[in-house]
Amino acid sequence: MSTFYLNGEEITTEEKKSLLRFLRDDLHMTAAKDGCSQGACGACTVIIDGETIKSCVPQVQDLEGKHVVTVEGLSEWEQEVYNWAYGEAGAVQCGFCIPGMVMCSKALLDKNPDPTEEEIKYALRNNYCRCTGYVKIIKAVGLAAKVFREGKIPEDSATDWKVGSRVHRVDVKEKVLGYGRYPDDFYLEDMIYGSALRSKYPRARVLSIDTSKAEELPGVVAVITAKDIPGENKIGHLKHDQYTLIPEGGLTHYLGDAIALVAAEDLKTVEKAKKLIKVEYEVLPAVHTIEEALKGDIKVFDEEEDNVQAHRHVNRGNATEAIAHSAHVISRHFETPMTEHAFLEPEAAVSFIDKDGAVFVISTDQDANATRNECNLLLGTDNVKCVNALVGGGFGGKEDMTVQHHAALITYLTGRTVKVKLTREESLLIHPKRHAFSMDFTMGCDEDGIIQGVKATVFDDTGAFASLGGPVLERACTHAAGPYAYQNFDIEGTALYTNNPPSGAFRGFGVTQTCFATETLLNHMADEVGISPWEIRYRNAIRPGGVLPNGQIVDESTGLVETLEAVKDEYDAAVKAGKPVGLGCAMKNAGVGVGIPDWGRCRLIVEEDEKLHIYSGASCIGQGLGTVLVQMVVTSTDLTREQIVYEHSNTWIAPDSGTTSGSRQTLITGEACRRACEKFMEERNKGRSMEDLIGQEFYGEYLAKTDPLGADVPNPVSHVAYGYATQVCILDPKTSKIEKIIAAHDVGKAVNPLSCEGQIEGGVVMSMGFALREHYPVDENCKPIEKYGALGLFRAHEIPEVEAIVVDKPGFDMAYGAIGIGEITSIPTAPAIVDAYRRLDGVDRYTLPIKGTPYERNWEDAK
Repeated sequence: MSTFYLNGEEITTEEKKSLLRFLRDDLHMTAAKDGCSQGACGACTVIIDGETIKSCVPQVQDLEGKHVVTVEGLSEWEQEVYNWAYGEAGAVQCGFCIPGMVMCSKALLDKNPDPTEEEIKYALRNNYCRCTGYVKIIKAVGLAAKVFREGKIPEDSATDWKVGSRVHRVDVKEKVLGYGRYPDDFYLEDMIYGSALRSKYPRARVLSIDTSKAEELPGVVAVITAKDIPGENKIGHLKHDQYTLIPEGGLTHYLGDAIALVAAEDLKTVEKAKKLIKVEYEVLPAVHTIEEALKGDIKVFDEEEDNVQAHRHVNRGNATEAIAHSAHVISRHFETPMTEHAFLEPEAAVSFIDKDGAVFVISTDQDANATRNECNLLLGTDNVKCVNALVGGGFGGKEDMTVQHHAALITYLTGRTVKVKLTREESLLIHPKRHAFSMDFTMGCDEDGIIQGVKATVFDDTGAFASLGGPVLERACTHAAGPYAYQNFDIEGTALYTNNPPSGAFRGFGVTQTCFATETLLNHMADEVGISPWEIRYRNAIRPGGVLPNGQIVDESTGLVETLEAVKDEYDAAVKAGKPVGLGCAMKNAGVGVGIPDWGRCRLIVEEDEKLHIYSGASCIGQGLGTVLVQMVVTSTDLTREQIVYEHSNTWIAPDSGTTSGSRQTLITGEACRRACEKFMEERNKGRSMEDLIGQEFYGEYLAKTDPLGADVPNPVSHVAYGYATQVCILDPKTSKIEKIIAAHDVGKAVNPLSCEGQIEGGVVMSMGFALREHYPVDENCKPIEKYGALGLFRAHEIPEVEAIVVDKPGFDMAYGAIGIGEITSIPTAPAIVDAYRRLDGVDRYTLPIKGTPYERNWEDAK
């Protein structure tokens, strides 16, 4: 028995479990989030006797006499201060890490009311954030400190809520104070728990499955195998190639394959039952690498002729001839690793039978409609509803199904409410990763550094299943030419199956990898020609009305030159000061493009509260879509912010607006929302009040029409819009560490510049990890790293200064000119960093993460 004090209240318990599990499972206090249960991420941080502690570490039986404070225990004044400070700074994106950050803020400011920036960084050092890059969180702590010292909360710096305003996000308060609910925060009546038994081997034939012992265990509700599935067993984002549950006689493809599902009254029983399931395997040799996949001695899929998952050939002009006649030619081989999204929230879903008899799934994903569609196929019904709870980060890693279909299946077969959640170890194994690439690039330039042609061959490891391997490869190929004006380009790409964890969408969507190669060659070429890396880009930069290497004529919103000009003074000053400086540029599509139907849809409904409610099937995963749509409604109508409600994505009222990927939602769904507003205003302009309009719906949709890849037209429209960027990395020659990264991004029209800056800062820090130390090593059994804290993510006290420059460039005529920014922020960072280190020590580096820097990690130790 232990007696301790929780937010000033005496608690006595005989429980023997971690404080985190006691808070969440027993008391249903969910502000402390379960990000890893490994003592690494800090999302569960609380204060114990004045010190920040990760609540997954201490056991309640060891808390005798101690005083514990959680976010729920903040005073009303503290709540108001942190809510304002984090909102004013723009410190909240997905929000999953934020309650833990707030507790670190409180612990610091209780002791030190006027901390320096370095002291703030140090106080946050044990808490990870994957969205923000920490920059605005650090600023928020400083703002809170100032308010506490002065005793008065200032007015918000922006309040008009029109497009272009730096307003606080709509979801700040619920995320700062921790009462906003992610799927794992739902504790419903009579809820059971579910989990999957995973394969013991990456490639094996399942000969038999014996569940009898597990079924006999008291507390077990059901043990489900493939024979119990009422509909289609195979799922997949684009290609249905992954078993929901491996049947007897079926082949496993990676260690994340599910063999059986166990549902029980509590998690302890679930885990006991999983150990009682006996599976007999015929172990088969696995395919580990791109090289093994190419040899073809072992086929990952029985039914495939080889291990090729996708092949793309993008060609324009005659690159071979252009290169042959070039004054300067450089050829290099490049490699980039598989990497992990490392979003703070592990995947979770809760499902139940609703009042209409539907299987109702509360999920965390990037497309609720895709989840519904796959669950319908699995269950053999069309009676599934899905709603997005808050989503604790995605970056592409939550586009594929992980737990949603398992929860739906358990509910369908048992009639019970169930929660299915991945542990952090399972999450690291199961969801698709960033593709590892092997690339050979050749570039030819004339004597003035004008690009004549680029030719490349790329291979990538798409892992155990197709996922989005084809589109990722396609984007890697179409964007490998870079944002430059030349017409001779030839790239051949091949995605290969292996028995590694699958690869799929990841921020940058393949362009991150090929851009590293193109931009590195361009930096080398600048030296060969005898001009600066800035100058070679300025000479080659695509300009409005110019023709990209894919043949598309770009519009007036094209702002690569403006991003180059935005960094020039600081670039020149750093070079003049003798500092090692690296530079990289990029372009990235907004919207799916290449001829694929790309619809944005939005429904506005005036409800009984006489407010206009925004419904769209587009998921908000931290990028701030809800805020964007509210700002567009305020701009497009005569309503104030207080008359507008943003609703979470669902599948029964909100129209399908496609997946949150491809930097598409601000543009595509934003334009659909603007069109719905026009219809609303037609009624308002007739003199109708909000009371008159109760129950009325206003629907808008927008098709971003493009041409297919290889279309037989002189100048195909591959994408409706592109964003452009220039990033500069400046090193401190004394410490060999990064002193500053400057990131200038052309976003068309910035709907919310504060949010745009946050996206830039987060993308930069994420790709610092990609360049310098993140990795996802797998062993001979295709088993990946298991610890979140061993991934190599950057922490608050390790980041340099990041200067985000938002370039507003008019010229695009949809969604008020807004072009998505989510993905491009992470693309040019790596080549800029790599070139800065080359200028520091003269070492050429063509493999990521790079070696020979103060950030390097020992990956054998990490394993």
